[in-house]
Amino acid sequence: MSSPLHLYDKLLQFTLFQGMSHADLMEVVTHTKIGFHKFPKGKCLVRAGESCNRLIFLINGTIQAEKTSDNHAYRVVEHLSAPYLPEPERLFGIHQQYTHTYTTLTDVNMITIDKQEVMLLLETQLVFRLNMFNLMATDTQRLLHHPWRTCPKSLRERIIHFFFAHCQYPAGQKTFYLLMRQLADLLNDSRLDISQALNQMQEDGLLTLHRGRIEIPMIERLLM
Repeated sequence: MSSPLHLYDKLLQFTLFQGMSHADLMEVVTHTKIGFHKFPKGKCLVRAGESCNRLIFLINGTIQAEKTSDNHAYRVVEHLSAPYLPEPERLFGIHQQYTHTYTTLTDVNMITIDKQEVMLLLETQLVFRLNMFNLMATDTQRLLHHPWRTCPKSLRERIIHFFFAHCQYPAGQKTFYLLMRQLADLLNDSRLDISQALNQMQEDGLLTLHRGRIEIPMIERLLM
């Protein structure tokens, strides 16, 4: 088991614990039932559709998040590095199931806190409770603002918007498993226009095209 001081430093990497006093954090470390886990590369941590009954804090290593469209026509794979907290909003609300499948890409270390313990922290720790509210409110405000953003003007901008809209985290490596024809249908454009736009982005060094697969090494570069 990690020492209280080591765990203290690890928890401070995450928004939910930032702003807490040393005394409050030490109380959390001392009185909260916390799980410590180490998994090898290639381990499936969670499958899409499974119940979200705990918070999972990735404190070391890299994981892969995979999500399939509702009609199972295409899927998106993201690489996510520590520190990372997958889908904390799924702990509450109408749909309390994970939407992505998470698999380790490297050896990883994780901390887990069961929902019952999270509820206790929300009851006893004011800063933790405020951080949780702020996390949920920020996500809600961001989603509510989406319809008011300036619409993409060019096909390239629409493609980039599509990529970002289908990612959890707006940076890092992403892989889209879909055909150009599918992307054309989704964006209501011709396959030829989509092909030309994607090939130009490939020439610009922003992505790599394969049959049925688009690899984006650093999605944030698409905005430069």
